[in-house]
Amino acid sequence: MVARQLDEQIAGRFPVGRRLRVLDVGTGQGTQALRLARAGHSVTGLESDAEMLASARAALASEPEGIRERVRLIEGDGRDTGVHFLPGSFDVVLCHGVLMYVEEPDPMLAGLARMLAPGGLLSLLVRNADALAMRPGLAGDFGAALAAFDSAAYTNRLGLTVRADRLDTLRATLAGIAAPLHAWYGVRVFTDNVGNDVELPAEELERVLTLEDRAGRTDPYRGVAALLHLCGVRG
Repeated sequence: MVARQLDEQIAGRFPVGRRLRVLDVGTGQGTQALRLARAGHSVTGLESDAEMLASARAALASEPEGIRERVRLIEGDGRDTGVHFLPGSFDVVLCHGVLMYVEEPDPMLAGLARMLAPGGLLSLLVRNADALAMRPGLAGDFGAALAAFDSAAYTNRLGLTVRADRLDTLRATLAGIAAPLHAWYGVRVFTDNVGNDVELPAEELERVLTLEDRAGRTDPYRGVAALLHLCGVRG
């Protein structure tokens, strides 16, 4: 879903065929970085976890030379982008699944916005603090669901206690760092309690993707999605 939404925003903002300069902060195993490189873009992946970075490098090594030469992988923290790059160096900055591990996200977001050229796109994927009660509530853990109303902290699938973000708070932050919110989507509206290892027949999978795509851009459904995909544009 996030890839579909990101491609939609890129297509609506940049000329067809333009090779974009992309920064992927918290690149993980390199899924998005490699996908965008295959689409012809020049991608820099920034990752602080050595094991994740090794996985990304191994995945990159198996790609054709033409794709390998479009990807640069760097070990570093997303809070220190100014150490590695000059302001305005990128057309697109991705920060997916990272903010939940950052106690004070505003300085990091300001740094990411500075990396964008004018008109550049900032793509954030965050846990939705306004819907934290949904997962435990639908799973029948009503005590945890009640507690979720009073906290932005939650336990993720890795068993770590991390934090979630609220749409209105991020909207205000993006406006304050000159990258105001341009579009936003919900992700995992109906499927948050479905395990990542669950396999569906192709026809059923396509129905699920169609359902999630429509719900993720339709009120009130997107407001209770497990994740929020926010796209800001540098002024």
